Amino acid sequence: MSEAQDRLDEQEAEQVEPVRPPGLNQDTNRSATRLELFFDLAFVLFVARCADVLAADPTWHGAGLFAAVLAAGFWAWATTTLYANRFDTDDAVFRVLTLIAMAGVVAMAAAVDKVGSSTAAWFALGYVVIRLVLIAGYLRAWRHVPDARPTARLYLLGHAAGATVWLVSLAVPAPGRYWLWAVGVLVDLVGPTGAARLKEAVPLHLEHLPERFALFVILVLGESVAATVTGLHDGGWEPRVDLAASLAFVIAAALWWVYFDLSGGAAKRRLIEEGGDNTRQGVHDFYVYEHLPLAVALAATAVGLEHAVLHGADEHLSTGTRWILGLGTAGYLFSVALLQAGMSRQVRGALLWPGAGVPLTLLVVALDLPSVPTLALLAALMVAGVVAGFLLHRSGEVRTAKV
Repeated sequence: MSEAQDRLDEQEAEQVEPVRPPGLNQDTNRSATRLELFFDLAFVLFVARCADVLAADPTWHGAGLFAAVLAAGFWAWATTTLYANRFDTDDAVFRVLTLIAMAGVVAMAAAVDKVGSSTAAWFALGYVVIRLVLIAGYLRAWRHVPDARPTARLYLLGHAAGATVWLVSLAVPAPGRYWLWAVGVLVDLVGPTGAARLKEAVPLHLEHLPERFALFVILVLGESVAATVTGLHDGGWEPRVDLAASLAFVIAAALWWVYFDLSGGAAKRRLIEEGGDNTRQGVHDFYVYEHLPLAVALAATAVGLEHAVLHGADEHLSTGTRWILGLGTAGYLFSVALLQAGMSRQVRGALLWPGAGVPLTLLVVALDLPSVPTLALLAALMVAGVVAGFLLHRSGEVRTAKV
């Protein structure tokens, strides 16, 4: 009883101090904070706006634009998460900086569909705001956490260089502006990639990291559920539309299952088992970066599901919808298979499922069937994958930790 009271007293004492110097987060019971969940709400809107871009232009041009803006947004989210993973103090300064970064995300979300016009400047400025917040945060860490200075230095250099390139892009007309955005993101990669290979690298919090990325997957998966609702509503509740929506929901549920029961769990097990000693071996880099194609593919799947449900009563499913759905789903399965194989080092299990689902998914969409048969075959395949995952667990082909 006294120990519990002591902890409550310590927490109360911390809350009395509105401003506290940052320190390394090493609490073994740490989980996502309410501020982090609030921050993620802005990314829910951002992902939804990116999906709207692809829905409005289901062509290779639209797909490229969709992937590019979503990649920039993902990297903005990932870098704020990496900072909070190590240095979240939940004091007034950290909260204000996080809310300012959230405003930057809101600006990016509002300008996503205007990146080809004069208002593209707001998208770039939103990204720069997030970089400036991170620079301020790492300067605090530099000052108050001497052991973190080698790590903070590389992040500072990367984020400052990236922000500079994005600022310069404001004076450059398209298409040069977009090439500079790509360069800015690549320059930004210097920080986490280089810091992970330092001998004196500051360790990541390996309970918090997979939880945050799992929450990001959840919010992107939410687009598939929202897409089912939108397609059902706009499709007029016709019988075949109702059936298509039911099948789309089954697909979304199975996509959730494959990450949280297999790939994400296998990745978390590796992170926990090997700990910070393997930071220099690129384990954490791979984990973070592999979630980018995973998120892009999952958001594309949501667009494909929405269109497939909306046109559930049609006799023919458009080529654009079929291939957005097929490439999105296959891309997601390929990404989670790569995550599972790379992190768990159990390649055979990953090839059996979800790896085997990649060619089968592409085969289904290549058949050029109407919406309901296409969704029915994909749903059957995904349910079979869930069963396969259960069998892989029982046989020991896949070993996971609870995500």
